[in-house]
Amino acid sequence: MATLLIQHRISDYDTWRAAFDHFDEARTAAGVRAHRIRRPVDDERYVVIDLDFDDAAQAAGFLTFLRSVVWANPANSPALDGEPTARVLETTG
Repeated sequence: MATLLIQHRISDYDTWRAAFDHFDEARTAAGVRAHRIRRPVDDERYVVIDLDFDDAAQAAGFLTFLRSVVWANPANSPALDGEPTARVLETTG
């Protein structure tokens, strides 16, 4: 299993969440098995997202989609505040 770990600042959670939910079908089509959204207890303007995939290639492909379609277009990511950090992680052991 592989996880695409994404972290970034947001300007408004409700706006960000609506944009995230808008891409639910794209996540499913890309092979996302599960997702988790977490927020630091001391920073309501920050999100950490885990997207689980069967393999690293699927996760990397979806990261390319995020960079080129979602994050590159302010209309697709209206509450994004700055550049997201993302990494593909593989489960070991």
